Amino acid sequence: MIRTAIFSDIHGKLLLPFKLVHQFQIDFGKKIDFILQCGDLGAYPNLDNLDKATIRHAKYDRDELGFHDDFIQPNAEIQVFLDELNIDMICVRGNHEDHDYLDELENQYSTETRFPIDAYKRVWLCKSGEFQNFEKEKEQISFVGLGRIGDRKGRTEPRFIQAYEFAKIKKLFKSKQIPELFITHDSDNSGDPGYGSKEIREVLDHIPFQYHFFGHTGKPFSQETDLNEITQSIKVKELEFTESGALPENCMLILEKDQDEFHLECVPLYFTNQFTKHDWKWK
Repeated sequence: MIRTAIFSDIHGKLLLPFKLVHQFQIDFGKKIDFILQCGDLGAYPNLDNLDKATIRHAKYDRDELGFHDDFIQPNAEIQVFLDELNIDMICVRGNHEDHDYLDELENQYSTETRFPIDAYKRVWLCKSGEFQNFEKEKEQISFVGLGRIGDRKGRTEPRFIQAYEFAKIKKLFKSKQIPELFITHDSDNSGDPGYGSKEIREVLDHIPFQYHFFGHTGKPFSQETDLNEITQSIKVKELEFTESGALPENCMLILEKDQDEFHLECVPLYFTNQFTKHDWKWK
């Protein structure tokens, strides 16, 4: 069996998914093998490159700068924790990232399908459109990512899906390799006005994934069959604390694969309620 934890939109709180997974393993006695994350890491190593939204939120919440504070230079306590946990988080880009920094790393790892972006080599970024595998003993999960967000005005700035990324994923349309999972930041363009990517819609029209996971929109968790009548489309609730200081319902999902059979569940609210905005770093 392979067991995966799935999150979205952590906005600088990179340590939080690892802490939730650690506590999940203790409370439920179930081993997590890796983490998938649907973008908006808040990967800003240089505070001069923050976007306007991150600057605005960081004035009131230092957690927005967690990548800069805790994941660019090693912190001994965090290093020990992550080494003992021994789990990687595999991510796609969101629209709130330092894309120049990520582009530079992507070019350095030109022959790899994913690459580490942090000091501990525990946070890995998928190259959009590259076929990915996670293997454990005789089991494996295959997936492909498409990061950033769609745009309906033809803009090409870095927060929007780039032509080279979509060109790579289109090569899978004629491939005999069909990934099981599709991980994106944005939704497709068949739903809420103001959100959605035509590129993601085209991918879903051509590839019969078993699951599509995404975040970004701020909408509640939902699970429905995609327009292609095959893929289960899953909106993951963003991992953002509410005004009360609690995590929202359905912000942590668990996907199990056992002998080609999948099972998806939402981690119950009583579990995530152990972590609040005021104390999660000290859990």
